[in-house]
Amino acid sequence: MKRLFGLAPVLRARKAQEDAARGAVNQSRAEIRDAQALVKRRNLALIGAEAPSEGTARAMVASLVARQSLAASLSSAHRMVVDAEEVERERLAVLADAAKRRRAVEMMAERHAEAVRAHDLSVDQANLDELAVTSKARNQARGISDGGF
Repeated sequence: MKRLFGLAPVLRARKAQEDAARGAVNQSRAEIRDAQALVKRRNLALIGAEAPSEGTARAMVASLVARQSLAASLSSAHRMVVDAEEVERERLAVLADAAKRRRAVEMMAERHAEAVRAHDLSVDQANLDELAVTSKARNQARGISDGGF
């Protein structure tokens, strides 16, 4: 029986694919954290930019326009978080698929190893049986009783 598992290179490749997918998930999580930090900063900037209660009409309009711009950038930051979370879900699905494919090859490797062990045991048993038969035949030819059955 073939001693080496023929799909060992495939198993290494599947492990590498899973590692790459895991790295992509970790990168997605970092992007989510960055986007959430951006939301927090923009939210604080919006809170800090209160509309003036007095001043010229031009200054009040400019202040309101600035607040509106900050609100739009906050909305954009929220959208970045949602997009990053969607990318993470997709990458988690890729990771799960890669893990399943790796596990399938690992299971084949385990079955191969078990088949090799079973083959080795049967070969060893056949060798022991052959030794016992030839030993008994040799003893009978010499006229020696084995003292058994």
